[in-house]
This record gives sequence, C-alpha cells and structure tokens, in this order.
Amino acid sequence: MSSREGVAGGANGQTDGTAVRNPNARFLIVDDEQTNLRLLDKILTRSGYWNVLCTDDPAGVEDLFDSFEPDLVLLDLHMPERDGFSILQALREKTRGETFLPILVLTGDISESAQTRALAAGATDFVLKPFRPLELLLRIENMLETRQLHEDVRQHSELLELRILERTRELETAQLEIVQRLALAAEYRDDMTGAHAARVGDLAAMIGMGLGLDNRTVTLLRLAACLHDLGKIGIPDSILLSNDRLDETEWEVMRSHTTAGATILSGTGNPLLVMAREICASHHERWDGLGYPLGLVGEDIPLSGRIVSVADTFDTITSIRTYKSARTAEAALEEIIRGRGSQFDPAVVDAFLALEALPASFKSKRPKDERGRRYAHRDRRRTLEPGG
Repeated sequence: MSSREGVAGGANGQTDGTAVRNPNARFLIVDDEQTNLRLLDKILTRSGYWNVLCTDDPAGVEDLFDSFEPDLVLLDLHMPERDGFSILQALREKTRGETFLPILVLTGDISESAQTRALAAGATDFVLKPFRPLELLLRIENMLETRQLHEDVRQHSELLELRILERTRELETAQLEIVQRLALAAEYRDDMTGAHAARVGDLAAMIGMGLGLDNRTVTLLRLAACLHDLGKIGIPDSILLSNDRLDETEWEVMRSHTTAGATILSGTGNPLLVMAREICASHHERWDGLGYPLGLVGEDIPLSGRIVSVADTFDTITSIRTYKSARTAEAALEEIIRGRGSQFDPAVVDAFLALEALPASFKSKRPKDERGRRYAHRDRRRTLEPGG
C-alpha cells in the first residue's frame, strides 16, 4: 500500500500545466498489480491530484475506505484472492442512503455479463484495459463533478430540513402562546392571572401520565386542558361573578359555557384544538350520567373530559375567586374521593390519588374496598385520540 497526500508542484498543485477542477479530491486505487498502481498514481499526480491511496490488498479495502474517506474509487475487477464484485457490494452497503460515491471499474473483461454484473453490484462506470490516460482523466473529472453536484444537493436538503425544523419550532411556540392567551381571555374576569387554566393543564397531564398515555397525547392534553372554560367568554358578568345563588335560568346560562367553548373550537382538524373542543364539551359530564350538557354515562364520556373534570374540580376548590374563598387541599381531596364512581371515573381518581405531587397525607385518604384495602392506581394503558 502506498499513499501521497498534500499539495506539491505549482501553486495549483499541477505538474503538466492543466488545471483540474478539484485537486483535493481523494482517490482510493485497488489493484493486485503493482505496475498498474504505479501507473495510475503517476497519471493522477501528474494531472494535479495529490490525495491518492493505493493498495494491492483487497482484503483490507473496507478499513482503508473508512479511514481515508475517498471521493472516488478506482477498482480492478478481477483479483485472485478477492474479486472486485465483492468489494463493490461491500462499499455500496457502506454508502447506502448516503452521499453519491463514484466507483470506476478498470477491467480487461469486456463481456456483457461482467459489465452487467458489475453495474448491478454498484459500479458507476468502466474503463477498459489497456486504457488511454486522457479518457481516464475525463471520466474521472465527470464523476467528480457529479459527486460534487450530489453533495451540493445533500447539503441544500440538510439546510432545508434545518429551516423546516426551526419553522416548526416557531409554529409550536406560536401555537402555545395562542393557547395561553385564549385561556387567559377565558379566565380574565374571575382569575386575572390565568393561572387556573395552566394548573389544570399541568394536573391533567400528570393524571394522563399516570394512566399510561403516550407522551404526544400527554403534551396535547396539557395544552388542550387550558382551554376547558373557553366558553365562559360568553357568560355575562352578572352570572359569572355573582355572589348569590343562581336560579335555574341563570344556571342554564352558566352551563352553556360548555357548548359555547365547543362551538368556538369547532370546524378544525388541528389535533390540539380538536381535543380542546372535546374537553370543553365534556368536562362537566358525570360518570353516573347526571352531568351536562349531554348527560353522557361512564366511558361514553371522552377520557380527556374525565381527566379534566378531576383536575378542574381540585383546582377550583383550592383557588380564590371573586365570589368565593379558597378551601384546603384536604377538603378538595375529600370531595374528589366522595365523587369517585358517581361524579368521577374511578380509574382517573385512582391515578390522581397516586400522583407523587400529592403529599403522603393525601394518599392515606384513598377510599377502601369492601375488605378494607386501599384502592391502588390501576395502570390502564390507553391511547387518547383527539376527538375520539
């Protein structure tokens, strides 16, 4: 094996006065005849190519290929210990799906079957022995130019992918900001910080993780849950902020925030808004069918709505409003435990009570079964499809 790397000769790395387009191109020459290696090395270096690696050992070609990273391979087809066909297949396996690597086969075998087999194995072009140096150099120039074009396209594709990724991140950030501002608009009159919506989103996401939902669905749930009370935008202040007990007519207006929110978010195929619409419409349904607006029962209620129902109840009880003071977390836990199996999905309540974020004293309040054992969270793996 011999090699010559670097630039020598004139200012452009030339020895015969003829400029080459890519004097820094790297060549790997594989031939079992030292005479052929010396001849090819001489032709290339005299033409201005100086990064040339020659080997007469076909067994070690893959290692040389990995370390040298050639731009072009010149390969003898018929060698005694290992022929060029197996080397072609090995090199093509290494470059599969990556950049274009030209392989120029040098052979005295002009049979159609040999050429067909070599092309099938990955050869780019042929030069028949004995070859003319000028023809060899012209083919080399053409293949190097083609390789450069492939490389330019690959780099351009990578740049486009990077820009698409950046644009996607920008859109995701904008989407998050829009959701947050919509949630703030819904909460502005009775929770000017908008923190209730964010807390419900966080708590709903934790419950979703406890139920075994996948990461993408949990992310959607965190954002969509923030919009659960979007329909309150349309509720008059005289009802929304009233300190007095609402009469039946006023309650009907208040209940309409579920359908109003669903209407605002209808007509979209965006997965986030589809789930948000589902939550708006279903987070006041009850497990026993006594909820609103549709009186759905049990698992007919979308899982997203069942999750947000628990999260919303907990945070509402423990939060200050213009029309009420905050109650303790213990009181909220007791309320949720009492509603297990009537107002709330038992599995969702169990997942909520199992959250690590809850103090141990809360977990001790889990309801018991008929044998006096604490209910444990059941790991029910499910996929929550937006809109389903």
